[in-house]
Amino acid sequence: MQNSTTGSPAPTRGNWASIFVLGLIWGGTFMVVAVALRGYGPLTVACARTTLGALALLGLRAALRRPWPDVSPRLVKYLCFIGILNTALPFVLLSWGQQYVPSAFAGISMAALPLFVLPLAHVFSDEALSTRRLIGVIVGFIGALVLIGPGVLRIGTGWEPLGQLACVAAAISYAIASIMTRRCPPIDPIALASLTLVVGSVALIPAMLLVEGVPGRAAPLHMAAIVFLGLFPTALAALLRVTVIRSAGSVFMTLVNYQVPLWSVLCGALILSESLPLRFFAALALILCGLAISQWASLKRLATRQA
Repeated sequence: MQNSTTGSPAPTRGNWASIFVLGLIWGGTFMVVAVALRGYGPLTVACARTTLGALALLGLRAALRRPWPDVSPRLVKYLCFIGILNTALPFVLLSWGQQYVPSAFAGISMAALPLFVLPLAHVFSDEALSTRRLIGVIVGFIGALVLIGPGVLRIGTGWEPLGQLACVAAAISYAIASIMTRRCPPIDPIALASLTLVVGSVALIPAMLLVEGVPGRAAPLHMAAIVFLGLFPTALAALLRVTVIRSAGSVFMTLVNYQVPLWSVLCGALILSESLPLRFFAALALILCGLAISQWASLKRLATRQA
């Protein structure tokens, strides 16, 4: 079924189910990272996640018979930069930062990702930053400041402030990678995801071996967490994401952004029994409010499609 006003396909029940599953998988990722860190170092967690994800997506690409791109120096440059900024660097920053902050903090900081993308897209892409979007960015940025709290002023007195900054830096790295992905030469989405993960693996494997050595056996729960990180937030989520965008559109896909921080907070509080300060919830409200303001036009189009 297709809406006559927008020309976009109306989301099906399967699309709604996929959005729910994606929100749950990506929102629960931070909890799973916290579990994996109990048995492995941050570089090992990041490296294993990237390498397993790369292998899974390469297998998925082969199964779906997706085409390889025509290699050019420009494409190789983009793949290298996106691979570092979208996989290796943020995975390391998040794994290292989550040693010192609750998993819910990492999840909420990722909610600010679209708000970082907007000003970058205004400068480096052709997406103008309208007044409404600017207001949304400001509200969301205030939420990010509330999330970090006064701890950032205590750098040098403990690792928690640096852990907080590492999580926020991961969101900024994702944002830069997002802009580069938009400017990347045409390439199949599954091929792009698998190749950038390969780049991340090539960067992280030597770093892991040099700093933390060859990973050994750990408790079954910790090893299962590593496998989960490599398969579900990468291969399965990538397949669902492409399916949803192709069948229901990218506007519908933005609904995931509102779920991820909510699931990260719920998983951290209910499963890991994390003690979350009140400012986390205030920051979450501000960031989601800023996100809604900045994406109001997209949400309005989505509501029109449902009418």
